[in-house]
Amino acid sequence: MKILIIEDEQRIARRIQRMVTSFLGEQLESVCICDALPEGISYLENNEIDLLLLDLNLNGESGFDILELMVSRSFHTIIISAYTDQAIMAFAYGVLDFVPKPFDEARLIQAFLRIGGQRNPVMQGMNFLAVKKTGAIALIAVKDLLYIKGAGIYTELHLLNGKRELHDKSLEKLQQLLPDYFERIHKSYIVPVANMEQIFIDSGTRYSLRLKDGTVLPIGRSRYKDLKSKLI
Repeated sequence: MKILIIEDEQRIARRIQRMVTSFLGEQLESVCICDALPEGISYLENNEIDLLLLDLNLNGESGFDILELMVSRSFHTIIISAYTDQAIMAFAYGVLDFVPKPFDEARLIQAFLRIGGQRNPVMQGMNFLAVKKTGAIALIAVKDLLYIKGAGIYTELHLLNGKRELHDKSLEKLQQLLPDYFERIHKSYIVPVANMEQIFIDSGTRYSLRLKDGTVLPIGRSRYKDLKSKLI
């Protein structure tokens, strides 16, 4: 795992680095520390990472500037900040967790464990997905999603208005960030429960889901019973 720490207090940055190194062990490929906003932005523009650990107050500059610039990038972000009143806003950008200062190793480890699939604890999922469009960022409200289809390391966002957008995060990463009412119905599909209409069986062995707009999607065999109970 490649990690970037953006923290202006060196003592705290080194403490985070020690905790990360201790917890991840051989899974840690690299960890870099930047102590200022411009340095952090430059690093992100020139390097690929898996996880960003970000303070929100960087010598008077705002960590939200990085969230706005990098909102459509595929890495996860964990905020480590004393500004707990900004947690709601941070989760709206799709961060994985918000660790309040002062913190201990157990709390940071709890945040790391969310990478394995737990949903975010405050917002119960993000409200918007960010999509890059010709040099700009467009925010897509999750309430406007019909379903999401996996496309390798990317995902296709299929909207209620019939449009389709390409998103930089994989289906697995989006599943961790979306609200709880989004269900993984298949290895390649995520659907909001409110858009589901009927489950039926094709040829006795294959399961399918019809959405309220008439779209038919496949259902994984392991998901059939759980989904059926939610549609009763």
